[in-house]
Amino acid sequence: MTIPSVSLPSGDTMPIVGAGTWDIEGDTVRDSVRTALDTGYTHIDTAEGYRNEAEIGDVLADNDRDELFLTSKVLPSNLNYESVLEACESSLRKLNTDYLDLYLIHWPNPAVSLRETMNAMERLHEQGKVRNVGVSNFSAYQLSAAEHVSNIPIAVNQIEFHPWFQRPDLIEYCRETDVRIEAAAPLARGELFGDDTIQELADKYDKTPAQVVLRWAVEKDVVVIPKSSSADHIRENIALFDWKLDETDHQHLDDGDRNHPVYDTATRDWTDDIYGIAR
Repeated sequence: MTIPSVSLPSGDTMPIVGAGTWDIEGDTVRDSVRTALDTGYTHIDTAEGYRNEAEIGDVLADNDRDELFLTSKVLPSNLNYESVLEACESSLRKLNTDYLDLYLIHWPNPAVSLRETMNAMERLHEQGKVRNVGVSNFSAYQLSAAEHVSNIPIAVNQIEFHPWFQRPDLIEYCRETDVRIEAAAPLARGELFGDDTIQELADKYDKTPAQVVLRWAVEKDVVVIPKSSSADHIRENIALFDWKLDETDHQHLDDGDRNHPVYDTATRDWTDDIYGIAR
């Protein structure tokens, strides 16, 4: 199976569907990633904060690294210059690799100089440890600031994006500045499976609700990284390229925007042990 890809400013390509690994650990994530690779996925997304990089590295060791597109992310608590370098080295060790195809700032941290963070990302890029740099959960304002202080292109903004949370202003800004959009929680962590329109379209096309939602996103040239620990769902989530939504049905999903995030809400818990920031 050949998965379509999107191009990055570096000239690299990123498969438009990847395997997400948020909130799965131990043997469960090993089995999930192994199933994904056996099914034909070549794009794996993880993060320092997911605490599963070592388990994923166990699986990747049995595969041809050059055939894979591997993403990890640095925690907001580790965004000062030296901490970014140390965090990346730790991720590389755990993942059994010499380089990352994409390294993202997982969340913005207003307590640390963005220039300092981007200087560290540039250093990793110069060393060949990171082929592309990007951000995650950045607003248009934050993204524009990162672009202003970075000497290398911001390749990707990984954001919450799904039919209930479509963020047109942010999407427009990303497209204007040639930043690829990657949908975290593209299935709204399952919340939208009860949506009447999505269920009706699933029945019409004889597909799962997840397939309908993921197909809608890739038709918008948005990269999706659905997470699942179910082998059947992992296989279904990549079966998106021998059918398409007709224009009217695609528009029905466009019309379903509720401005409803499932995780990227207006406030943050800055004290969280993993994703918080130090005083």
